[in-house]
Amino acid sequence: MRLALTALLALLLPLSAAAQDREIERANNAVRVLTEVLEIPEESIPERLIREAEAIAVLPDVVKAGLGFGGRAGRGLIAVRGADGTWSNPSFINLGGGSFGFQAGVQAADVVLVFRTRRGVDNIVNGKFTLGADAGVAAGPLGRNAQASTDGRLEAEIFSYSRARGLFAGIALDGAVIAIDNRANRRVYGRDVTARMILENRARPQVDAVVAFRDKLEEASARAAR
Repeated sequence: MRLALTALLALLLPLSAAAQDREIERANNAVRVLTEVLEIPEESIPERLIREAEAIAVLPDVVKAGLGFGGRAGRGLIAVRGADGTWSNPSFINLGGGSFGFQAGVQAADVVLVFRTRRGVDNIVNGKFTLGADAGVAAGPLGRNAQASTDGRLEAEIFSYSRARGLFAGIALDGAVIAIDNRANRRVYGRDVTARMILENRARPQVDAVVAFRDKLEEASARAAR
């Protein structure tokens, strides 16, 4: 029996490592997208939004499932700002459903969501969350120094952006559903960890890639506060 258990563990360990490697790749891609987006000199997320954001989600390579209609699918990370102004470790999330518009001919795009209130984040943690139904979402304004107050979309709780073919622009995301990826979180943070524990910094990640995402948000916030 002991030999059988040892053999089983030997088989499972490589599978577990391979699964964790997928989450590391997801986190690395999210860091890459966030870095590239923030380095766009003139057309980027306004600094005011970064300073005031309650949460930011990054979903690399969101795939269009149909041409002009149908579902969307993407995976990424979300982090929230704590009461002390610092950013939490990120939770893994999935995005699906909806019928939002990419640029003509584009089948995949990076998506960034800037949450202006905590209500949307709390809804995500408590279960599935539908953009446009559970919280107002609007294509975000562009330009580091743009004033969101003059945008005419103050009722939106979430500003959304997409990037494809080197272009960064606002995007409509009505109907898309965001849900916590509990399986990915368990692989990176541990078996009994919840999304709430992660976003409240009560869980320590087992890989450095997710820490790099948090550090990039800290860097962006510090730059926006200057």
